[in-house]
Amino acid sequence: MHHDEAALLVVTRFLPGQLVEGSPAAEDPDVHRQAGILLALMHGQPGVVDEHYEARENRKMIGWPDREHRIAPDVEQRLRDEIAAWPEPPATLVPTHGDWQPRNWLVHDGVVSVIDFGRADLRPAYTDLARLAAQEFRRDPALEGAFLDGYGADPRGPDAWHRQQVREAIGTAVWAYSVGDERFEAQGHRMIADALSP
Repeated sequence: MHHDEAALLVVTRFLPGQLVEGSPAAEDPDVHRQAGILLALMHGQPGVVDEHYEARENRKMIGWPDREHRIAPDVEQRLRDEIAAWPEPPATLVPTHGDWQPRNWLVHDGVVSVIDFGRADLRPAYTDLARLAAQEFRRDPALEGAFLDGYGADPRGPDAWHRQQVREAIGTAVWAYSVGDERFEAQGHRMIADALSP
């Protein structure tokens, strides 16, 4: 409704609805299809090519294991070695949400809407699928099919997607340990194992 660039402030209207996470809507393929449609609209805005995105992300990932964590030393070394060998190609960045998953979706009268744009930034489109892939898509592949049907195509190329999965796994395990969330930390360790499996 209003914005102030200097204050970095956007005023929006209240969105009615029930949070999808923890409700029967979380298992509804149509909810995921609608979420795919919404994300495609967001990602469909003009993008920019960034020559240095991958290099920045690689540097960031090399630094994550310097924090306290419970990643096994041999696994940490494998991660460091792999990241050091990654290429750094140009990346196309588009507007992304940064936390696209059912905890930020509402459903009202059968219509899905999205909240919490606090992590919004320019990133590759595939990054918005990382949390879904680690949770909802892993639990029920039909939800992935419905989401991609709504989205229209799969933005995940194999090499870039693998790098994203490793980054997301490390970030999850280290961050969850730092805040004492053992369940989420265990998910991060499972994600690391999945990402490193042949």
